[in-house]
Parts: sequence; structure tokens; C-alpha cells
Amino acid sequence: MSFPIVRQRRLRRTPALRRMVRENNLDVNDLIYPLFIIEGENIHEEISSMPGVYRQSLDKLEAEMNEVTALGIPAVILFGIPEEKDEAASGAYATDGIVQEAIRRIKSTHPDMVVVTDVCLCEYTSHGHCGVIKDEVVQNDITLELLAQTALSHAEAGADIVAPSDMMDGRVGAIRSQLDDSGFEDIPIMAYSAKYASAYFGPFRDAADSTPAFGDRRSYQMDPANGRESLIEVDLDLLEGADIVMVKPALSYMDVIYRVREVTDVPVAAYNVSGEYAMIKAAAANGWIDEAKVVLETMVSFKRAGADLILTYHAKDVARWLSEGHWPNQ
Repeated sequence: MSFPIVRQRRLRRTPALRRMVRENNLDVNDLIYPLFIIEGENIHEEISSMPGVYRQSLDKLEAEMNEVTALGIPAVILFGIPEEKDEAASGAYATDGIVQEAIRRIKSTHPDMVVVTDVCLCEYTSHGHCGVIKDEVVQNDITLELLAQTALSHAEAGADIVAPSDMMDGRVGAIRSQLDDSGFEDIPIMAYSAKYASAYFGPFRDAADSTPAFGDRRSYQMDPANGRESLIEVDLDLLEGADIVMVKPALSYMDVIYRVREVTDVPVAAYNVSGEYAMIKAAAANGWIDEAKVVLETMVSFKRAGADLILTYHAKDVARWLSEGHWPNQ
């Protein structure tokens, strides 16, 4: 049958009808809000390339968490910025490291907040790479030991989920074994499974002071030209014990989100990264777009592609807009 018998506009006629037949909805419980924690006191400094996002010291965390909780956002992911860095990334797995202390503070004041921790070495190494370096080459297997130590230290501090983002081969298995052997078999792993060597990470590297001192990360992060390879990475992570898999970046990799969703039933996360955030903020500041409408359309697009969870710097704004009844839930 075709027009005039079939008229798709019939179900678009009123807001109520549109809500009834909507295939995907965006909810505050889909959101994970990234936080940059820096050593020092009374620090709450805006990141110039990421308007509205801040580096903040531990003493500012409680006020931040009060706001996040009031907005109904269920989870945060922590990125630490230590004062001192070294080749062994010792701050990443130190018992009194910046992320470990942040976990304890959040859990002491907001015990129901889901605390996710980024497990990587790049913010803690003097050279800015995600692993141990020998002859200017990242050493995969040696790095696994340090990543496992880092994940364990986060679990011991009270983290609810650990999220390895380094893209070393075998790191999910190494972390799973370390956690299980240490009595943390109930701590889930959210693996950055399809993480691309993307130009969209630029503002994040400024925020976390993690730009490589030499070379780049293309030898261990994925080639942006590849799609099928993402399914291999996801499959390997699941075999090693990942509970959630992630695609990063999200906006220009929605085809990858869709492919991953088609081959697995575990939760799929999409990381709406710093460059994606910065572009929208810049366009909105110039009056070229309606920020709320574009952000919400972008978020629901991630859901349409197959994402269950969205890590985004827009999270607080999204939560406010949803509570006010803005599209797409109007």
C-alpha cells in the first residue's frame, strides 16, 4: 500500500501522538558526567577550550556533587591531574593518589553516587603516553601490570566501576584477574573497547595535561578509517570479562556504535568527547545554533545508534533541559 492510504503524518499530528510512537527516549539516568580533579586547594578553574567545564580541587568536590545529585545524574567518571609525574606513572596507583582521594571524598558525602574511574597512565606519565616507554615505544605487557594495580587501587578506595581507556591488548583480562584475586569480583569493568586515535580529543588533553611529549598514540589507539576492527576489539574485551563496552568518540562514530549494538547485548556506552563538546559550545556562543536543541538532538542520536549510556560534558545542562520538559521528551 502507498499514499494516500499510508500517511505517516497521522502519527506526527500532536505532541502526545509523537511521544506514544517515539522509538528512543533520552533520560537523565543515561548520563555519566566527567570530572577533572586537580591537586591543591580552593581551585575551580574553567578550561578555556571547554566552557562550563572546570578543573577542581578536592575541597570543591562536595559542592560539585551536591549539584550533580540535585540534577538526578546517577554517575560521574573521574580524571586525575597530579602535581608530579614520572616515567612509571606512580601517581596512578598510589594509595593516596588524587583519584583515590576523590573517590573516598565522594563516597563519604554521596554514597549512592556511582563513581566510575578512568584507568590509564597518560595523566601520570612524564611523557604523556598511556604506558611504559622503552626506546620510544609503548610496552604493552609491562603496562598491563601497572593498569591492574591502578584499577585495584581504585576499587580499594571505593570505586563502583573501573574503566580502562589505554587500549593496551589484554588489559581487561589483566584487570579482571587482579580484581577477582583481590576480592573485588563484583566490581564491573567498562572497557573503552573501540577508542580511536582521534583529533577530537584535543581539548581533553589540554584539560588533563596529557599531550604526548613525542610521537602520537596511533600505534595503540584505533585508526579512524576502520569500522570492522571495532568488532574485534569489542569481542576480545568481552571474552576477557568486560561488563560494559564503549565507543569513543561518539558523534562521528555513530556507525561504530550501531555495529557494536548489533553484535552484543551488554550495555554500550558512547563517549561524547571534548572536541565535540567544544564545537557545539563555540557555535552556540556565536549564535549560530540553538544549543539546547542541538545538544538534545545529538544525545538522542546516540541512543538511536544503540548507546545505553552517554558520557558527556553536557550532562548537567541535559539534565536541566530534560527536567524543564525540553525536546526530545516534550
